[in-house]
Amino acid sequence: MVPITNPIGVIVDSFRVGVSEGLRKAKEVGADGVQIYAVSGEMDPAVITKARIRELRDELDSHGLRISALVGDLGGHGFQDARENPWKIEKSKRILDLAVELGTNIVTTHIGIVQEDPSSAVYAAMQSACEELSTYASSLNAYFAIETGPETSARLKSFLDTLSTNGVSVNYDPANLVMVTGDDPVQGVYTLRDYIVHTHAKDGIRLQEVDPRYIYGALGFEPMDHEKLAMQVESGVYFREVPLGEGSVDWNAYLAALADIGFGGYLTIEREVGADPARDIAKAVEFLKRYR
Repeated sequence: MVPITNPIGVIVDSFRVGVSEGLRKAKEVGADGVQIYAVSGEMDPAVITKARIRELRDELDSHGLRISALVGDLGGHGFQDARENPWKIEKSKRILDLAVELGTNIVTTHIGIVQEDPSSAVYAAMQSACEELSTYASSLNAYFAIETGPETSARLKSFLDTLSTNGVSVNYDPANLVMVTGDDPVQGVYTLRDYIVHTHAKDGIRLQEVDPRYIYGALGFEPMDHEKLAMQVESGVYFREVPLGEGSVDWNAYLAALADIGFGGYLTIEREVGADPARDIAKAVEFLKRYR
């Protein structure tokens, strides 16, 4: 077992109790930092006031917490639709501005599934949007971090290699790779080593092979039966998210790989399912602290 020194984060929204109470719970379970959604509600850059930003910074300081990243996922099909991209790009920039004000330089997001064909119009739309975001992020010494899972690590790296800066980088989620693409999360660390700036600590099991478009959607892709598909995803027909250490992620090898590439950033716990997320998150913090 390779000892780790990475700070441990939790996604405040996973507690499902609001930001301020979520910060208190994050401290209670022993986290070092937090990740917060900043797309809608009280954290929306168009809504949050300067006074609330100062208040939030004071709350973080009082709990001894830092922000590992903001979540800036705008939904839809990411940046696949060129017609939608102008407002998404502008809102993404405002979320990054807010992140910097709050003391972090990372915003995690989904950009849509990277297509195999680099000559397609969808690929071009994603590339153009990410180039603009990458340049903007680099001007602030910051990052938009794409969450892994919709495509293999190798395909994601090929896409990132086309951008002029690393302002668009990677939020590495080993469970998504295991559950959806069947990719090896340990090898993926080495493939994406130049781009990993943040990680999600999550575990899962793949139950059967599935086209990622059925899980993440894609521009112009219409599954035969939306309602049936939603029920299958919800009931765990294709994969199941499970507590850390109970899935297919080889944590010894995975954490050793992160250490090997020199990644010293956050391992931020994400718990998207379960009846008692606070209990599961506390157990996940305990699980990661065994490696210290």
